[in-house]
Amino acid sequence: MRCSGRWARAMAILREFEENCGTPIGKLRQVADAMAVEMHAGLASEGGSKLKMLISYVDNLPSGEENGLFYALDLGGTNFRVIRVLLGGKDGGVVKQEFEEVSIPPHLMTGSSDALFGFIATALANFVATESEGLHPSPGRQRELGFTFSFPVRQTSIASGNLIKWTKGFLIDDVVGQDVVGELTKAMERIGLDMRVSALVNDTIGTLAGGRYHNPDVIAAVILGTGTNAAYVERAQAIPKWHGLLPKSGEMVINMEWGNFRSSHLPLTEYDQDLDVESLNPGEQIFEKIISGMYLGEIVRRVLLKMAEEAAFFGDIVPPKLKIPFILRTPHMSAMHHDESSDLRVVGSKLKDILEIPHTSLKMRKAIVELCDIVATRGARLSAAGIVGIIKKLGRDTVKDGDKQKSVIAMDGGLYEHYSKFSTCMESTLKELLEKKFLTTSPLSSLTMAQALELLS
Repeated sequence: MRCSGRWARAMAILREFEENCGTPIGKLRQVADAMAVEMHAGLASEGGSKLKMLISYVDNLPSGEENGLFYALDLGGTNFRVIRVLLGGKDGGVVKQEFEEVSIPPHLMTGSSDALFGFIATALANFVATESEGLHPSPGRQRELGFTFSFPVRQTSIASGNLIKWTKGFLIDDVVGQDVVGELTKAMERIGLDMRVSALVNDTIGTLAGGRYHNPDVIAAVILGTGTNAAYVERAQAIPKWHGLLPKSGEMVINMEWGNFRSSHLPLTEYDQDLDVESLNPGEQIFEKIISGMYLGEIVRRVLLKMAEEAAFFGDIVPPKLKIPFILRTPHMSAMHHDESSDLRVVGSKLKDILEIPHTSLKMRKAIVELCDIVATRGARLSAAGIVGIIKKLGRDTVKDGDKQKSVIAMDGGLYEHYSKFSTCMESTLKELLEKKFLTTSPLSSLTMAQALELLS
């Protein structure tokens, strides 16, 4: 009786959590509508919305007809990548692509600007020195570099932007407030590297540009990885806070910073509220904290901890490892969620290896898989609602007779690429929300490792 009472209590905790995570179609429509409203507010004035709706100064995207040699530098964490790509014009596509990944020594992450950018410039120069025959720029033409910099920046032009603050373990005070392109350019000049930074973008805009290179119908990009963000192409006249000259193209790419979206319609639970309060940025990035890879596994851990503490789910003693925040990462959760063995042995081995819980029954393992499903399903369905919000804002959510206009969303990020139950659920939810106006999901290319969600609207 004692055991069955405990089991009933554990299941009651799980059922209550499931109910509070509910995403019925009506609620998702409310979330999509709220996203569109916040987008309008963020475009109207600075600080007018939880969505920053940053003007990127990118008013032209690739057409697929570009040709020549280009370099890229991707700095977004403890490693950076240098990339060389040869584009062959309209029919040639990506002729050749080479890249190198470099780890940043920890002392440079908290040192000086000269030390960090000097290290990066040297790595770039070493990479340039490996150019093979036929991969040199045309005579008299300077090498061009696209700089993907995934830290908060106040953009001032297509190729300049001041660092607002460091994140991800970096803390170099003399860069804050400075133009990061200027810092990199000075470092390249110091070592005699003849290269010009022609664009400064973040990773989401990079995905959008890579998507458009392969498909002219790409209108937006969404990153679903450790973090999450979205960028899209807006009509320049629909941006009241833009006071400059209207670009010739009539368009402007907007970096939404959608991780900071919040709405009373989001299905938040006590576990989400506790996670937020204990986080490094309480009250911020609420949408990110319920849909992105950084947090999904942690939400599962918090529910399991309550089941252990209040229903002795793992026996009389609460497993000590279960009390450690972020010990259960989203890749572990994904492995358990995708376990199709008859005895759920992957679930058993993850519990043993990570949480040091040696003995679990099949019934317990099934409950844990169900918990993973609840958390992933909520995240995937809310991601879909966010995408529909963008499509609504652009007026592409309705079909007129004879209209063959397509809307393609370029997708990137480890959560979307590797957690297949998450991405499958997201795609089926899009289908449901757009009432069958959904065509296909197709990979874009290895250039962006992105996926395209193609929506007929």
